[in-house]
Amino acid sequence: MYEHPYPSPELEAAHPFRVLEFERRPGDEMLARARSFRDLLEARRSVRMFSPDPVPRRLIELAVETASTAPSGAHRQPWRFVAISDPAVKRAIRAAAEEEERRNYGGRINEEWREALAPLGTDWHKEFLEVAPWIVVLFEERYGLTPDGTRLHNYYVKESVGIAAGMFVTALHHMGLATLPHTPSPMAFLSELLERPPNERPFVLFPVGYPLEGVKVPDLVRKPLAEVLITVDGGEDGAEGS
Repeated sequence: MYEHPYPSPELEAAHPFRVLEFERRPGDEMLARARSFRDLLEARRSVRMFSPDPVPRRLIELAVETASTAPSGAHRQPWRFVAISDPAVKRAIRAAAEEEERRNYGGRINEEWREALAPLGTDWHKEFLEVAPWIVVLFEERYGLTPDGTRLHNYYVKESVGIAAGMFVTALHHMGLATLPHTPSPMAFLSELLERPPNERPFVLFPVGYPLEGVKVPDLVRKPLAEVLITVDGGEDGAEGS
């Protein structure tokens, strides 16, 4: 089937390779697992009101470890997660974020954007940044640095970090925590408050914790499959089995 071997003997001699550990499952088991995981994530919602109940640091670490399994351009892994539980730092982040959001809601965002946000009921108040037990800020690493300060080019940074962000959200939901991808704009204040180096740039901020008991979320409906999937096939029957 393949004309050229991968890896080639020369490539394998120069770089480590190993046999992929992969279990090929029966079709009915795959279908059941796919439906179960879809249903689990269908229940995920962004939360804007959190309980102050503490969350063990190990859970945050495991979510970051999971996110860090994301594929990345040339395996550069151009992300850095900064997890904050210090009340004073969270308070400073809230104050800076609210200042930017106050300006946004006060006139920086246009009318079309306001209409799009209306069903969510959001405004410039961001109490969750102080109430949630953790804030995790994901930074994109624009370029790498060797120990002697030499720059390393990172590839597909935004694509790679975006995938890691999605896997972080999924990991949190899977373990029973809630979050909200939050992007106060501009976010440069996060680099200053968290003393990050110039090669890192804030990508997204996640408050993390348990939802406040009885919290309500917008009753949103996700687009049906027909609106998000176009299939180009060879005429084979791709319908789900019963």
